[in-house]
Amino acid sequence: MSNNKKIVISLKKKRFKLAIAESCTGGKLSSDITSVSGSSKVFTMGLITYSNQAKIDILKVPRKIIKKYGAVSIQCCLTMVNNLSKISKSKVCVSITGIAGPKGGSKQKPVGLVYIGIRVGKKVFVNKCNFKNKGRAYIQRQTVKKSLNLLSRFIK
Repeated sequence: MSNNKKIVISLKKKRFKLAIAESCTGGKLSSDITSVSGSSKVFTMGLITYSNQAKIDILKVPRKIIKKYGAVSIQCCLTMVNNLSKISKSKVCVSITGIAGPKGGSKQKPVGLVYIGIRVGKKVFVNKCNFKNKGRAYIQRQTVKKSLNLLSRFIK
């Protein structure tokens, strides 16, 4: 059974709701979850906060966090997942921010750098990933795969 199906089944059993805020994956994780029949019972919202302005306006990430640390940072990812929890009232939340490339990377923040935030109740975890720069689609797929793996571990 696929990870997305397992996640939907686990969420249903526990009566947990799920919300997702994505940046570099552009909705691919939300799409994976909602491709499962019955996901409407557990999935509350999927936000694509691609621009810095969307992170500020919708997820209430303080402008100073983005200015000081950047949109691709532990601090931004953490704020995204915590504020998504407040907005959505969901027990389980995921935030994703990263650099899918092919451009936009630097020495400090290379293409393939992704932060995945997971919140279950009051427990919060941010995972830093450095995916190989094998193209935009590859980085997005790896990010979704990693997010699903982390989610399934956290909601067990």
